[in-house]
Amino acid sequence: MVAHTVLLDFTVSTNVIADADKRSNLKSTIANVLNDHFNGLKPFTEANIDGSFIILYTGPRGSLITVRGYPEGLVTINVEYYKRDEDDALLTFESTRDLETAMQAAATATRSHTLATIKRGGPFERYFPTSDERLLEYDIDKLVFEARSPYQKVQIVHSKSLGNLLVLDELQNMSEADLIYTETLMQRGKENYVGKEIVILGGGDGGLLWELLKEKPKHVIMLEIDDVVIKACSQHMRSICGDCLDKKKGDNYEIIVGDCVKALTHMIEEGRQFDYVFGDLTDIPISTTPHGDAWDFIRLILNSTMKVLKPSGKYMTHGNGASCPEALSMFEEELSQLSVPVKFKKDHAFIPSFFEDWIFYQVSRK
Repeated sequence: MVAHTVLLDFTVSTNVIADADKRSNLKSTIANVLNDHFNGLKPFTEANIDGSFIILYTGPRGSLITVRGYPEGLVTINVEYYKRDEDDALLTFESTRDLETAMQAAATATRSHTLATIKRGGPFERYFPTSDERLLEYDIDKLVFEARSPYQKVQIVHSKSLGNLLVLDELQNMSEADLIYTETLMQRGKENYVGKEIVILGGGDGGLLWELLKEKPKHVIMLEIDDVVIKACSQHMRSICGDCLDKKKGDNYEIIVGDCVKALTHMIEEGRQFDYVFGDLTDIPISTTPHGDAWDFIRLILNSTMKVLKPSGKYMTHGNGASCPEALSMFEEELSQLSVPVKFKKDHAFIPSFFEDWIFYQVSRK
């Protein structure tokens, strides 16, 4: 049971909105077309705001229909109603397209467009943003797990095409279809992990740890702050993490639940060094300048990581979507200002659950 919102719009000449007689004719035309598609349509209220007109109608099954005409010639029509599971949709995509076609013809519009129905409410969310804040709808059909840890909201939902999907604070994080993410992050086939000592910062879904263990490293330490994520993925994401999250220590790995910054500080004090450090933490922030808590955290991680890497070691991390070049450029500028000179390479891969191309970095000392 969810609220359905149907959105369509069309464009007319600006003088149709500006001229009182033409605007009145347009309103009548819109009302006539709506009457043909909605039984029991009734005007509810009308207002004018900053040169635009707004008309509200009530329709069948408690629907509310909003019509707004802007001075620039854009006219939007929003239809909202509550759909119970046993009900048929008031408007299918096909019938909405029919409404759009009729409205465009009657209003002699220069263009028109219809969006698929937006569904809001219910036991799980269907919509998540891309890195540059475009809206994606997922084919999610079930909430598998939900809890709020001391650090974040943790959910695992099921997608018909992606399998189980880990969602942290309502952002898509990792799905069962995302092996390409892990393989690109670790540069599988390009890096040799045999006999190497490795640290993972974050990585609570276990995917990176599981794939690294297949490469026969000497030892891997995973530092993850959120035990709720670890336990949830151990139970519901086993296709990506195998059984490596079932226990905190194995023959050649250890999972430490705690603050990775404190752990890194302790490693620095002990003089420990590693062949690889993986940053599987927060994405590069999307901002106009590299300031704020998130950027401060990234700088802290970068500088601390350089102190625990062997001279020949590498820091491997993910960046953000390729559609955010400004944020990626700011991150690369931060790399040039670290306490030790570094060089970096980049790779990219299309990540199924992100529905976009993602950038990955490999950073090493000069």
